[in-house]
Amino acid sequence: MAAAAAAPRAVLLVSGKRKSGKDFVAEELRNRLGPDVCAVLRLSGPLKEQYAKEHGLDFQRLLDASAYKETYRQDMIRWGEEKRRADPGFFCRTAVEGAAQPVWVVSDARRLSDVEWFRDVHGDAVQTVRVVASEETRKRRNWVFTAGEQGNAASQSTTPNPGLRWHRGGPAGVDDAESECGLDQGVAFDWVITNDGDERCLDEQLEPLLRSLRGRL
Repeated sequence: MAAAAAAPRAVLLVSGKRKSGKDFVAEELRNRLGPDVCAVLRLSGPLKEQYAKEHGLDFQRLLDASAYKETYRQDMIRWGEEKRRADPGFFCRTAVEGAAQPVWVVSDARRLSDVEWFRDVHGDAVQTVRVVASEETRKRRNWVFTAGEQGNAASQSTTPNPGLRWHRGGPAGVDDAESECGLDQGVAFDWVITNDGDERCLDEQLEPLLRSLRGRL
């Protein structure tokens, strides 16, 4: 059985749209703080591992940004939602097992239930970080808007309808599912990081966040 996680000094819940660069920002924070101080945790890791086991798939290939992962993304979202309905904290608990560093960066917070679980368990240590990038930047990173049936009925283009809400009931796609839109409202983010590929701009935004984290150590 995995060791219980030590109580962290700081927990950053990082969220953002597909291809906004959440993982890149999380890795930058770990690189600058050092791996002994900062752990990058992914809620999708336990989800993908269990999904792979139940469906006879290659877990390692589900972890990378590959066409293999994209093939199973929608069904994996549906499966994950069923697991969360049964136990909202399941993937959160599994993701933090054994983490001993004083700073945790959760690189893929997606739902209000994720934020609520960490706040309930870790209280004032938790801060929320939103990574944003323009549609043009995301498209350069090979993002294409993928809607469900409701989204396709609303718009036949690759540009999302600003008024389109994610839906729990009907057949969602990817970009109009709760996994992408669950934190579009309901959270006042502590930090908003713009990640459009300007290295100097990103540095200027990360430095205050890094100072805040170091001040908690």
